[in-house]
Amino acid sequence: MLEGYEIQGLFAIVLSLSIPIVAILMVFITDIKKKRRETELRLALVEHGTDAETAKILIEEHQKKHDKYSTLRWGCVLLGMGLGALCNALLDMNAKHNIYFWLIIAAGMGVGLLSAFVIEYKLAKKEQPS
Repeated sequence: MLEGYEIQGLFAIVLSLSIPIVAILMVFITDIKKKRRETELRLALVEHGTDAETAKILIEEHQKKHDKYSTLRWGCVLLGMGLGALCNALLDMNAKHNIYFWLIIAAGMGVGLLSAFVIEYKLAKKEQPS
């Protein structure tokens, strides 16, 4: 028979395998529902006298503009997190349960975000026509 710790292990394995499956199913279900709502709305617009092309344009989502600074932002955050981890190593705080370990890493990430903001601001200012 299965012992208590064996049942817990089996339960943990089943849950860890079911989470990605449920997540993928939910993405597909929400996508299907979204398309169905758009189709119903488009049909309702056509029934009220709007031509099909105009209805399609009205319903269609506008593509998000590519944020040209997202790579810079992520790079600065990761660099700040790495510097925070380096500070932790230099201060000999390698205990993962120590709150100061996480505070220093979070502070490094904050410094990374601030530096990304400053760089973005200067680059955007330089790109504006005078």
